[in-house]
Amino acid sequence: MIDKFSRWLTHHTKLILIIAFLLLIPSAIGYINTYVNYDILSYLPDDLDSVKGQQVLDETFHNSASTVLIVENMPAKDISALKEKVSQVEGVHQVTWIDDILDIGVPEDILPDEIKNVFYSQKSNATMMLVQYDHSSASEETMKAIGEIRSLMNKQCFLSGLSTISLDTKELADSEAPIYIAIAIALAIVAMTLSLKSWILPWVLLLGLSLAVVYNFGTNIFFGQISYITQCIAAILQLGVTMDYSVFLVDRYEEEREKGGDHRDAMARAVSKTFLSLSGSSLTTIFGFLALCFMRLTLGRDIGLVMAKGVVLGVVTVVIVLPALILAFDKPIHRFTHKSLIPSFDRMNAFILKHRRVLIVIGLVIAIPACIGQSNVAKYYNIDRGLPQDLPSIVSLNKMKDEFNMATTHFVIVDDNLPASKLTEMSEKLEQVDGIETVLSYNKFLGPAIEDSFIPDEIKEICKKDGKQLLMINSRYSAATEEENAQIDEMTAIVKSYDSGGMITGEGPLTKDLTTIADKDFVVTSILSTLAIFIIVAICFKSLTIPIVVVGSIELAIFINEAIPFFTGTVIPFIAPTVISCVQLGATVDYAILLTTRFREERQRGHDRLAAMRIAANAADRSIMSSALVFFCATFGVYLTCNIEMIKSICSMLARGSVISAIVIFFFLTPLLLVCEKIISKTSFGWREAKPGRKRQAKTAKLTQGSSGPAADSMKTN
Repeated sequence: MIDKFSRWLTHHTKLILIIAFLLLIPSAIGYINTYVNYDILSYLPDDLDSVKGQQVLDETFHNSASTVLIVENMPAKDISALKEKVSQVEGVHQVTWIDDILDIGVPEDILPDEIKNVFYSQKSNATMMLVQYDHSSASEETMKAIGEIRSLMNKQCFLSGLSTISLDTKELADSEAPIYIAIAIALAIVAMTLSLKSWILPWVLLLGLSLAVVYNFGTNIFFGQISYITQCIAAILQLGVTMDYSVFLVDRYEEEREKGGDHRDAMARAVSKTFLSLSGSSLTTIFGFLALCFMRLTLGRDIGLVMAKGVVLGVVTVVIVLPALILAFDKPIHRFTHKSLIPSFDRMNAFILKHRRVLIVIGLVIAIPACIGQSNVAKYYNIDRGLPQDLPSIVSLNKMKDEFNMATTHFVIVDDNLPASKLTEMSEKLEQVDGIETVLSYNKFLGPAIEDSFIPDEIKEICKKDGKQLLMINSRYSAATEEENAQIDEMTAIVKSYDSGGMITGEGPLTKDLTTIADKDFVVTSILSTLAIFIIVAICFKSLTIPIVVVGSIELAIFINEAIPFFTGTVIPFIAPTVISCVQLGATVDYAILLTTRFREERQRGHDRLAAMRIAANAADRSIMSSALVFFCATFGVYLTCNIEMIKSICSMLARGSVISAIVIFFFLTPLLLVCEKIISKTSFGWREAKPGRKRQAKTAKLTQGSSGPAADSMKTN
């Protein structure tokens, strides 16, 4: 079946290329219309109190999307005029300032301190107003509204809030993406030029894989939306991961082409012989990505599904479209050639095999500090930390911290039937919690001398609606700090003691839940990805011990990679360990499988253990180095140019991980396979059994065993 299909493909190349390029049109339309979500906190599970509270803020109080507008050294009448202009912006629900409580001509000193300290800075001549929006914090409508508000502001104005951070993240990502993708592609071209023997072939392979990337981005529209993290890293990861498959096809095509005959028939044979190996090889990568789908933080599902789909589309493109492209450019590919610039690994492998036991011991010793470092690496969870400090949103956030001691704002939602005396008592207890600056509630506006009828409707809408009452609490602690997490725990205990259905939400509680969930997700996804790939390797090799050796070696590489930040004192983003553990395992386990497969083939050909490993390592190491080099260059290009620390850190660790995986395979897996070969042969079905096509080769190998030269003789003595 596959043979007939392959022949049809290679004899209808023009039709395939026309269809392939026509598919770019719907893919482009899908890409343009796919919504990109810049709010990481929106990926938290819906069953959390903090998320439920956020839904109440959004649906009842229109407060889930809110910003603080700080104005410095401006007359009250000008501030009031600015407020009116802001309130007229499309997408703005309400703007609240001091003039909603009293006339701007009335001295502010008559206000209670609790209210005055909310609207006026005690450190300078600065005031603030609360801007609420009609739509969610990261929606296009809110982003557009913030952009219009900024156009109304001058140098005396600062707009702060999660929505402004989301907008700045969007603008930064959109402006940088073309640059780092271009650099990543350029570096990948350099890497492929070094490893391949044609000047033209790297460009042809890149064109084929670019089609797969566009298809992947276009089909994301079926998910409705993707995160900006996925948007930033998907193309680079897909390029780095699926480049191996195109190289596999090219290598097989060159072998078949040398046999003579029609080049189309040679490509058909190459496709037939490559298809099954590509399918098996891609499974490990696909399952590595799919493990991310089991994260409670649905950001993992977002990345996992997009990347798993990208690998599938990459394999399909390599099998169907790439053969047509290669045949179309076959003449220039073979006309403009050069020597491969990757050196021979023969001497290195001779050294490795000679000192195999020492290298195994070194690897096991390194595993100890790697495990310790990997489990103790410091992570950050606050969204603003990974952004450049000169962004308008970050400058405004720091201004809010300095002028109003407002690092974060908590929102407490309780039942409106709670008696006023109990509400006052609860507010007083909350004010006593360490780090709390102000507690703003309806009772604060009411006061002993002011009747309910005198309170403006704008203030009532902020504090009381649909049977719920809202308290806004300003904290001087930043989100994701131990101090704020302890503060939230104490506040939660107080609120629950007065209203069992009460909820605390806002950036602080959401980030605290993010911390707890992300740490659990890391453990779950690591176990699932390891188990899934363990099973796949066990089935492919029909072995109990090979998956232990192969997966264990890659896990060592992952531990080393994740431990480096611990020993360098680097704090990494919370999502990095989870992404790295799944992606590095799924993407680089192919390196280990390639070496192991070749070792088995050489044993089945009749070579002794040492000679078989020498031949296998010399043959596989060039391919492993080529793949690692392309993956490194693609991800390292993003690291060099991206200013979003979360993306930069992930790509840095992925780039480093590809190199570490290659080194571990060279210096640890190679000697480990050799030393464990006897155990492997006893626990693996058909390990040394020569297949029909190799029986003659095996017989020849046995006849020539021992006569392969001085190097081989010296190897046998070890």
